[in-house]
Amino acid sequence: MSYHNPPTPPRKSATFDDQTLAEIRRAAATGIYDIRGGGTKRKVPHFDDLLFLGASISRYPLEGYREKCDTTVVLGSRFAKKPITLKTPITIAGMSFGALSGNAKEALGRGATLAGTSTTTGDGGMTDEERGHSQMLVYQYLPSRYGMNPKDLRRADAIEIVIGQGAKPGGGGMLLGQKISDRVANMRNLPKGIDQRSACRHPDWTGPDDLEIKIMELREITDWEKPIYVKVGGARPYYDTALAVKAGADVVVLDGMQGGTAATQDVFIENVGMPTLACIRPAVQALQDLGMHRKVQLIISGGIRSGADVAKALALGADAVAIGTAALVAIGDNDPRWEEEYQKLGTTAGAYDDWHEGKDPAGITTQDPELAARLDPVTAGRRLANYLKVMTLEAQTIARACGKNHLHNLEPEDLCALTMEAAAMAQVPLAGTSWYPGKGGF
Repeated sequence: MSYHNPPTPPRKSATFDDQTLAEIRRAAATGIYDIRGGGTKRKVPHFDDLLFLGASISRYPLEGYREKCDTTVVLGSRFAKKPITLKTPITIAGMSFGALSGNAKEALGRGATLAGTSTTTGDGGMTDEERGHSQMLVYQYLPSRYGMNPKDLRRADAIEIVIGQGAKPGGGGMLLGQKISDRVANMRNLPKGIDQRSACRHPDWTGPDDLEIKIMELREITDWEKPIYVKVGGARPYYDTALAVKAGADVVVLDGMQGGTAATQDVFIENVGMPTLACIRPAVQALQDLGMHRKVQLIISGGIRSGADVAKALALGADAVAIGTAALVAIGDNDPRWEEEYQKLGTTAGAYDDWHEGKDPAGITTQDPELAARLDPVTAGRRLANYLKVMTLEAQTIARACGKNHLHNLEPEDLCALTMEAAAMAQVPLAGTSWYPGKGGF
């Protein structure tokens, strides 16, 4: 009797997987690099790899219905005459009019105001609708200087000097011609319909000494009233945070690689920067080494999705967080009800990242008047406020379970890690041990 082994099934390469092969073929056919929006799609260590250690015998929890857990945060108390006070430590990150429709910007302002927090202009200037519907508005001062003028600097409640962004630290953004309408072109002093690429660095300074001069200049323009933020992409968080503090910043905003973007090179999004989780502890250490922790506030952004993420970021030492992509989802982006139209664009609701093409069926990342009209800013604003409320309640629930009467009282001791990578990045013990990589001993 003879035996025949079954044929060995074909085996695909882990290095040359289907996505890699498709990109090689696309590059070979077009001769141009791929541009997209959104954030990194690779899996990196994140807040999901951390768990809270709730109270039991050794810790005393707070009763949720009777004992208060405060969520307020004051930003800009170092030098500004008028620091801003938020009811929740969750802010709306900078997303420009141009990348987003006017209705989307209005919705973000409405939702943030209902929740008692701030929103941020983004690259491209300040619109009257955004200012009018945002109780607290942070004005981004970017290398492009699009829309920048002293009047709007004074109309803002805070100013954020943008050095870098988590999706593209060291690089500038893109806005393709189809999104540069008459109004966008006028605000940015650009020709209509022509692709725009923002500068990657400020034109009038090259280092921290010049940054100090720039901060002083902005303080003089605004009569020392406005808090001055400095935003950096997650690359060298210890040194960037320390230099921002030494230059005179009131607040440091630190954006990890899970942060989104309207458009840039895919190779940038996936291969430059550090995970948000890896950025927090070095930045906090810099503040502590300078004796400025909690005196200069730290805002963390990049992949924040839930109240648990908020609580974990604050436990690691942040004062507040900022959300961008999650806020867009809350007001209606990537909604499955538009699935048929997403499919016509060659994508799907959950994966849509062609925001730069200006064809968003949800009417959010577009300048097409018909598409933009699909978004009701009043309804969308209420949805965002609901989402912010839920996130805040979730963070409070966790804090109470850890026995804390303020979100800022959460600390690394309240956390453990599920993986070696997360333990090393967050510098909290691996679950079931008192050790993390780099600490030494068990």
